[in-house]
Amino acid sequence: MAKTNTTENSNTETGHEELAHEITLFAEPINHSKEFPITNALLTSWVAVLALIVIALFLKSKIKEIPKGIQNVFEIIIDGALSLCDQVTGDRKLSLRIFPIAISAFFFILANNWLGIMPFGGFGIIHEGEHGLSFIPFLRGGTADINTTIALSIMGVVGANIFGIFSLGFWKVLNKYVNLKALGDIFRKVRKDPTVIIVAPITFFIGLIEIIGEFAKIASLSFRLFGNVFAGEVLLVSMTALVAYVVPIPFLFLEILVGVIQALIFSILLVVYFTISASDHDHEEEHEHNEHSKNENNTVQENLEVLRDHGKKDAVVV
Repeated sequence: MAKTNTTENSNTETGHEELAHEITLFAEPINHSKEFPITNALLTSWVAVLALIVIALFLKSKIKEIPKGIQNVFEIIIDGALSLCDQVTGDRKLSLRIFPIAISAFFFILANNWLGIMPFGGFGIIHEGEHGLSFIPFLRGGTADINTTIALSIMGVVGANIFGIFSLGFWKVLNKYVNLKALGDIFRKVRKDPTVIIVAPITFFIGLIEIIGEFAKIASLSFRLFGNVFAGEVLLVSMTALVAYVVPIPFLFLEILVGVIQALIFSILLVVYFTISASDHDHEEEHEHNEHSKNENNTVQENLEVLRDHGKKDAVVV
């Protein structure tokens, strides 16, 4: 547990208890709904979603054919983000299918990152625990809670595989992980290509490794986002505890920039995962094989034409 204690009242001689604010790895509960705890990180996520809905409805009501003001700003952002998505996918049609998910994740993560560092530290509840009184803020960045980042990562990885099923079909996605086609090739190609006895089992086990890779994606996405956001909040609280005025301001602007970068990285990785899931590698390999065969045939025809030309010249000389 990472702790940063700030004393609100340390006059113990007059009977006043010490009020501490602890930055913990876990989100602190501020209320309960029956047995379901409502944490400050969950509340921040609700506030972020509500804010995004309000902004979306406001923009929808103000949409005009000739953009002005805030509509113009958002159109510039969307156009730039879509162009960035095109650089990853290489196909505008594919970008338009992936873009709504990626941009939604970007704005949700960005709102949580920024809400977690906003100066709302004075709003919260005082909790009496085993170690005395402690202050629990109402708002804490949702992405500073590992539960939120894991949920986002699972959504991204599972969503990418579902997207692959709709794009390529269930059989091709299944063979990516449990490559039954490779095992079947042993019986179909063993006479023409005996090396398939060695290659096919290796290909099958590579598919099983891909399953482990999917879990690794979830871990890398969630811990990267959580670690960066949580470390930023600890840094701000620590600097505020040491020097309350002026000094924390540059760090606050730094964390605002870090919030944008982390949201952008997560969204781009989503685009990459969705693009990979929608790519038909078997079709690409077959296309490359056909192109190679076509080039070989063209080379053979060119050589034959050269030999014919030489033959004609020799006949003329004779």
